[in-house]
Amino acid sequence: MIFPLFTGSFVALVTPFKKGKLDEPALRRLVSLHLKSGTHGLVPCGSTGEGATLTPEEFLQVIRIVVEEATGKIPVVAGIGTNATWKSIEMAEKVAALKVDGLLSIVPYYNKPTQEGIFQHFKALAGSTKLPIIIYNIPGRTGVNMLPPTLARLAKECKNIVGVKEASGNLDQVSEILGLVSEDFSLLSGDDSLTLPMLSVGARGVISVVANICPKEVAEMVTSFLQGDKNHALQIHQKLFGLTKTLFVETNPIPLKTAMGMLNHCSSELRLPLTPLSDNNRKVLELALRRYGLL
Repeated sequence: MIFPLFTGSFVALVTPFKKGKLDEPALRRLVSLHLKSGTHGLVPCGSTGEGATLTPEEFLQVIRIVVEEATGKIPVVAGIGTNATWKSIEMAEKVAALKVDGLLSIVPYYNKPTQEGIFQHFKALAGSTKLPIIIYNIPGRTGVNMLPPTLARLAKECKNIVGVKEASGNLDQVSEILGLVSEDFSLLSGDDSLTLPMLSVGARGVISVVANICPKEVAEMVTSFLQGDKNHALQIHQKLFGLTKTLFVETNPIPLKTAMGMLNHCSSELRLPLTPLSDNNRKVLELALRRYGLL
């Protein structure tokens, strides 16, 4: 079965650091791992990738490396969201030159714009680029929820706004969105524990945190569901559920980066203001990894 471009398991890729610097060899290894594991798409420089604490030079270098290593085999969707419309447009222009396949742009944070402000922000961004845009709605981080009518209005008026990473945690909102947009609009889960429930009401996949350490399983769960094998998808969901919840015992990506270090994928190093996982939660995480069979 052939699915549209923005369908399946997209990984919210971590950014590996080593002694305060970008660890380029580790990043290349991570992309190679996803290519071998069946991941359907790569999303660098999002919140999981600590995009907010990358220097402008590092930001472009991360995306450049991911595009190089992906070699066109799977799409690369660059995280570019800011809380200034002009800056988002500027970032979109810069990453377009790196030959990415799409943009992931967060609802402007801290400013707490009105629904009209959200609409005008994304309309301006969409008008500045030919790249497809996936909007990232995560009220817990931005302080404002993009409502379904606003999203539907954008999808109708801006042809290159092609999807949404929906992380409101509200399944009613997911259903409302899908009732307002066209069938070719891609709604992707932004909450790993809700991916299967969202698929059941019409989502097309996930931009996943847990796929950093379980890429094959997340891709298999989504593909199984979309191909009609719902029982197999449910089995994977149930197996992943406990580990998924543990990856959020502290602010993402703190537990994930710790797990990546434990599994020797890359260093667990974070950038301030993120700090290492607490000792108690480290024990909880280690137990979850052992129960899943990763350690």
